[in-house]
Amino acid sequence: MSGNRQQKPVVDDAQLDYFQRQAFQYFVEQANDLGLVADTSREWSPCSIAVVGFALSSYPVGVSRGWMAREEAVRRTLLTLRFFANSGQGTEDVTTGYKGFYYHFLDMKTGLRTWNC
Repeated sequence: MSGNRQQKPVVDDAQLDYFQRQAFQYFVEQANDLGLVADTSREWSPCSIAVVGFALSSYPVGVSRGWMAREEAVRRTLLTLRFFANSGQGTEDVTTGYKGFYYHFLDMKTGLRTWNC
């Protein structure tokens, strides 16, 4: 195989755009009215603090790509940040975090620590 030969990309730009858009849509579709985002799309899935972070970082990308209005991104971001700012802190099961660090899995309905994490 010659070093000068260019290989055809495995994924073209249209496919890449499609996959990126679908990944972004996950964060939009799986977010709830507290600003929490489910770890998986399974009905029983808890929120994952990591997925919330991915969602928050995806909103500006969605705005820049024209997938979401800036006002919607701001609304979702503030909803999430206000939830965490007002959440209970402690070692008990009826809290969301401890000293500003948030438990990895949170109940999607209450935002409280779940799965003994």
